[in-house]
Amino acid sequence: MGQQILIVEDEADIRELLRFNLEREGFTVLEAADGNEGLKLARHHLPDLMLLDVMLPGLDGFEVCRRLGAQSETAHIPVLMLTAKGEEMDRVVGLSLGADDYVVKPFSVRELMLRIRAVLRRGVRSSESPVLERHGIRLRPEAHTVEAQGEELLLTATEFRLLEDLLRHAGSVRTREQLLNKVWGYSFEGYARTVDTHVRRLRAKLGDAASMLETVRGVGYRIKE
Repeated sequence: MGQQILIVEDEADIRELLRFNLEREGFTVLEAADGNEGLKLARHHLPDLMLLDVMLPGLDGFEVCRRLGAQSETAHIPVLMLTAKGEEMDRVVGLSLGADDYVVKPFSVRELMLRIRAVLRRGVRSSESPVLERHGIRLRPEAHTVEAQGEELLLTATEFRLLEDLLRHAGSVRTREQLLNKVWGYSFEGYARTVDTHVRRLRAKLGDAASMLETVRGVGYRIKE
């Protein structure tokens, strides 16, 4: 059975288009037409990825994303948001709530499939160092757990990969372009805000350990050696 993708979209023709192309690519598909049903299916099935529209009846996509990220059993589910053309604020808000990526409507099916593949590739566990530790931060890639000052942190899948990459390169500056390539799987001009938004979220969750995550102006970010 292929990887499972949950589509949460209220427009039936878009759901049909997505389902057809996803099944053709070998994915198993679940569908929901509103936010409440989407959240229920996500909690029950724990899909490999969720395609989540912003404008939904009931709970909107932002609230669905927030609730997924607030629970340990669903925080790891990658979310790719579908936003209206030109609505930059939707994308900013979605990223700030923990979405992994976004695609603007009307979207290219080919681009969407590439984005989905890139997000799913990020979820593959690394066979490198079983434990990464710096300054009271302890990250276990295989177990997908993080502790800071002895307290377990609830990170989204993207926040986890971002922290893992920074820890693996502790002492070295990671440019936004490097982080986009490694953590998000692509590099497009103008996507620096994606990195900055996730770094801000990560700092907020690290608490006292956040001071170890430095901004190098005009370059990028690093974890102190």
